[in-house]
Amino acid sequence: MTEITFRTFKEVDLSGGTIIEAIPSVGLVSTIAATYMITTLPTDQVCAIDSDDFPPLSMVYAFKPKFPVRIYALPAAKLAIFIAEVPLPPRVHRSLALELLRWATSHKCRQIVSLEGLPMPAEEPVREVAVWGVGSTDSARKSLSEAGIQQLETGMISGVSGVLLNEGRWQSYDVITLLAEAQPAIPDANAAARLLEVVDTLLPEIKLNLEPLREQAKALETHLRKLRDEAKPATTTDTSAMMFR
Repeated sequence: MTEITFRTFKEVDLSGGTIIEAIPSVGLVSTIAATYMITTLPTDQVCAIDSDDFPPLSMVYAFKPKFPVRIYALPAAKLAIFIAEVPLPPRVHRSLALELLRWATSHKCRQIVSLEGLPMPAEEPVREVAVWGVGSTDSARKSLSEAGIQQLETGMISGVSGVLLNEGRWQSYDVITLLAEAQPAIPDANAAARLLEVVDTLLPEIKLNLEPLREQAKALETHLRKLRDEAKPATTTDTSAMMFR
């Protein structure tokens, strides 16, 4: 199996807490949601995760290099946020999930909440983004039910989230996966905001102001609509790339 290394910068007490897990997914909803939490809550980086099978790159923020896979913590809320800012090869997903679960149990966390996206058909009419939940145990499913979150009855979940669900069931450990409908061709900030609304409901120990993210979603939608209206039939512009030029 792939060797995964956790490099600890700071010890933190997370007893009875929650780990949010976010790896790039459909519409980048998980990454957008996790990044928003990290930047709006008073979190601090406590750990970096590395592997020979991870992309060999460094993320630079405020002049400082950072590993692309990191863990942030908010000790007051017993909350940790695991974020991967780049896609990871499927061959590392199982090892990474197992090591993350081991890290969670060693820090006495009560649960892991995975954030995921589901592709929304482009032809579907505009409506509120649907979010489903899947729980690994009876207690995890009870938490979803008590929070009023619709549960997925049948389907397939791949990657780190899928492995976490299976291992959570095997080890009787609470893992919850939240799946938000998202536009697959663009960074979907609207779906990320809806996903965080559900996280807010599920985790009363945190409180998020989502208005800035909703405004970002509106601006993004307006920009994309303008691009679409101005596009000519022969144009094959990659709008997802244009947004950040």
